[in-house]
Amino acid sequence: MRTSQLWFTRCLFTGADLRHATLDRCSFKLCDLSGADLRGASLRGVSLAGCDLRGADLRDTDLTGASFGRVNTGTPPYGLTDVTGARFERAILRDVRAEDVIGWPFEHDDNE
Repeated sequence: MRTSQLWFTRCLFTGADLRHATLDRCSFKLCDLSGADLRGASLRGVSLAGCDLRGADLRDTDLTGASFGRVNTGTPPYGLTDVTGARFERAILRDVRAEDVIGWPFEHDDNE
């Protein structure tokens, strides 16, 4: 799969096989990517707001410039992105921004 700059809102990618997909600069809002296999995908400049990435496999992904955040749905903690149990081994995390993310495994937003 190769695409860029698409907007996905409330889409279900639960357990989807997206290995080596090119999703550069795409926007995901309130999407379910739990258990998705994104190994080796290019997610440069992607925006993930209010998304469920629990248990997603992000090993070897390129997340350069990606943004993990929330959607204003009212009273917090609603609309937060959840990466609990997601795998990030060998992912490129250069210039990643993560704000109000549940389960974020890194101390700093710019780890590689």
